[in-house]
Amino acid sequence: MAYPTRDRAPLLDEDTQATIERRGRELLGLCLFGAGLAVAMMLWSHAPDDPSWLLASDAPVQNWLGSFGASVAHPLVMVLGRAAWGIPLLLGVWGLRLLTHRADQRARAVFAPVALAALAVAWASAEPGAGWTASYGMGGLFGDTALSFVLTLLPFDGWLTGLALWSVAAGLVLWVAGVTRAEWVAVRQRGTLLLVLGYARAVEGGARGLEIGGRLLRGGAALAAEARARGTEGMTRGLEQGAAWLARRREEAAAAREAARAAATRMPGTALPPPPAPSASPLVRRAQDGARRAMPPPVLPPRPAPPVAPEEREDGGWPDAPDEVPLAVVDGGADALPPLVAPPRAPQPPAGGFLATLLRRARGEETAGDPAGPEEDGPGPDPERLRSRIGEAIRARSLRPLPEEPEAAPAPLPAGGAAIPSAPAPVEPGPRARRRAPADGGPRRPAPAPAAPAAPAYVPPPLDLLADPASVQRHHLSDAALEENARALEQVLDDFGVKGEIVSVRPGPVVTMYELEPAPGLKASRVIGLADDIARNMSALSARVSTVPGRNVIGIELPNERREKVVLREILSAPAFGDAQTRLPLALGKDIGGAPVVANLAKMPHLLIAGTTGSGKSVAINTMILSLLYRLGPEECRLIMIDPKMLELSVYDGIPHLLSPVVTDPRKAVVALKWVVGEMEERYRKMSKMGVRNIEGYNGRVREALEKGETFSRTVQTGFDEETGDPVFETEEIQPELLPFIVVVVDEMADLMMVAGKEIEACIQRLAQMARASGIHLIMATQRPSVDVITGTIKANFPTRISFQVTSKIDSRTILGEQGAEQLLGQGDMLYMAGGGRIARVHGPFVSDEEVEEIVTHLKALGPPAYVGAVLEEPAEGGTLSEAAPNGGAEGDDALYDMAVQIVARDRKCSTSYIQRKLAIGYNKAARLVELMEEQGVVSPANHVGKREILVPEPH
Repeated sequence: MAYPTRDRAPLLDEDTQATIERRGRELLGLCLFGAGLAVAMMLWSHAPDDPSWLLASDAPVQNWLGSFGASVAHPLVMVLGRAAWGIPLLLGVWGLRLLTHRADQRARAVFAPVALAALAVAWASAEPGAGWTASYGMGGLFGDTALSFVLTLLPFDGWLTGLALWSVAAGLVLWVAGVTRAEWVAVRQRGTLLLVLGYARAVEGGARGLEIGGRLLRGGAALAAEARARGTEGMTRGLEQGAAWLARRREEAAAAREAARAAATRMPGTALPPPPAPSASPLVRRAQDGARRAMPPPVLPPRPAPPVAPEEREDGGWPDAPDEVPLAVVDGGADALPPLVAPPRAPQPPAGGFLATLLRRARGEETAGDPAGPEEDGPGPDPERLRSRIGEAIRARSLRPLPEEPEAAPAPLPAGGAAIPSAPAPVEPGPRARRRAPADGGPRRPAPAPAAPAAPAYVPPPLDLLADPASVQRHHLSDAALEENARALEQVLDDFGVKGEIVSVRPGPVVTMYELEPAPGLKASRVIGLADDIARNMSALSARVSTVPGRNVIGIELPNERREKVVLREILSAPAFGDAQTRLPLALGKDIGGAPVVANLAKMPHLLIAGTTGSGKSVAINTMILSLLYRLGPEECRLIMIDPKMLELSVYDGIPHLLSPVVTDPRKAVVALKWVVGEMEERYRKMSKMGVRNIEGYNGRVREALEKGETFSRTVQTGFDEETGDPVFETEEIQPELLPFIVVVVDEMADLMMVAGKEIEACIQRLAQMARASGIHLIMATQRPSVDVITGTIKANFPTRISFQVTSKIDSRTILGEQGAEQLLGQGDMLYMAGGGRIARVHGPFVSDEEVEEIVTHLKALGPPAYVGAVLEEPAEGGTLSEAAPNGGAEGDDALYDMAVQIVARDRKCSTSYIQRKLAIGYNKAARLVELMEEQGVVSPANHVGKREILVPEPH
């Protein structure tokens, strides 16, 4: 059974609810307006060095809202720049709209972030002025980032770009601010009305001015004559009264100084202060201020006043009137210009020259061209002489030459014996106290000698030496053509029984990738095996099919009809190349979508490159070398180049980055690699003494020590005392020295493996396993990626590899572990396998031989290279036994030979297999040792059954 319900009356009537809603909006508007005002105060008083959660500083907070204001303003300015002022603007506008109940368009406020972003991009396009000291643009970090993306989309540049960005930003801000069409029309009408009224007022004022001007012209002569007569008479009378008053004050001051001189004569131990300057009239003060502003700025530091001539102090007191320039006693004059002291003369009023000039002008006399008369002492004021002396004193001060070594000469004492206070003499800089600072590698000591002057900064080659990207012809397929190719590819796949759909097309400079979403149950290996058939049916040169990591699609890469050339300058200009975190950047090229690809050799840490002749391998090595040369100087990165082909890398011979001349002899290459191994071990010993784990930590501590002028030291145990048995310690000094990166570039590894395969493989294995932390990196290339050149040991220690076009799938699997490199297009088309096995297709940039030669010429002009002679010098005990002297003159010095002789003498046995087992060496080397012992007379020749007699006595 349903029970009837009774409608409940509302708690408040509609009028009351509407009133509460209006008051709530007004309160919200007031809060928004207050928040906008607070944000505006934060931004107005923002100082870059205020402490905040982004900047730790001990400086006092200058923001008007304290630490909270600094913490809010700092990130706003950093992210948005000047566009941050849009926040208080929008808050204030919407606050006023809510207060005035005109917030009908408040739904637009949701798009305020979009308007702020557009405003930041517009500000980023503006040129920063002198007052903008931040490293980023006026649009903040967001504006700079977004602007670089927007510029790639706009079809025009120059002032049209700024006009478009500012128009869009202004439109968005006005739209978000809630400006309606009616308001815009009203503003336009009122503006037109104000413009018309202003023009009418200007026309009316011009007519009235013409009328008044006519009246003045008609009666101007009479009025001017009357005014001139009246003004001349009044000015003359006033100036004469002022001169008389100043003369009376001068006489009173002279009488006071006479009395003071008499008192000082009676009391010789008293020193009188300098007489105070008389209070001048406002007219005189204005004249003095004008003259002080017209004076040139001083060029000398404050110095004590020069000593006064002896005749000035014959009576033991102060002179009658030290002739000082009056400008030296006005406000600020004492700091800007020391007083000028001249020979004594009769007392004169300080401002008499200016008053006398005004008097003469009032009487109609000309003073500007009068020559200065002779200076004579007289009882009365001589305005012309005083004015001339002031001008000469000012010129003498401004033209005084700067002394080579300013010294504070002691000023002579007055007769009373009291010293005159003067400016303190400058303190000569002396040697600072030595400090001791702790370090992980041991205590630091101050360096005994000052650091050598810093070498001139490295000037990288200009980018103008490379080809301009604007000269490259771009080829873009239309959307209709891409759609047609996608449908044709779907039809080809359907003909082979592959069900799926092309979901995306990614055109690039060289190839276009079609992303196929296969039907459920379809194996990717089935589609990958159809690469040759797809290329044939699509009339393409080749086709590469691979899975896309992280996505449920299969990528089918088909070459474009017209290939776009990739230039190195475009990669070097990319922001990724200038990233400070990338220590050893390598400009690899562009990916399938056309984005620049920059790898960090320091993270790889070694690179293995393979490709057939003509695939672009040598050009890629040149681009990698140029990437290092454009980024790092000789003090940061050194190179060792090994070029058995004697063609590719010889052009770099003589640049300052080389540690040795370009190595072309394979036997010298073995020596160079052994030196690199020794350098690696030496660096590890240095880092162990310092207590760091890699070259970055080592160089960081060395820079800190060099800045402080200190050296490192550590305490080591050298033995035990013979009498007490206590351990003996010594302090080892470690001289701080920066270690540069070393990059070893080998252009053809197959030639080296043919000459000394075992030694080369051993050196490469040791470097690849250990050299990363020491800052030594390898770039090795070969055109024969077979298993006898790229052995399993080398592949295991080179996780980062690049494969250019190869001839077979077997070679592709040898270098990459999978097929696909045989489908590349050549001429820089590569597969880049980063650490972890992920493979990406990259199109390498092209660098001509002329560009390389121009860059090398620029680098050679910086100075000769500092070669290290030990790189190509064989060690004294080096060399294989097969290279020993045939007569056996030096074989006895070989440690291995000595061990073999000891074994034969002790065991009384000698055979090749026996020596091989005992010394764990190869058969050939053991046979050579036996032959050497036979030549030296250690054993006899073998008899008919192969036995040898031991000719040396058995050791006791």
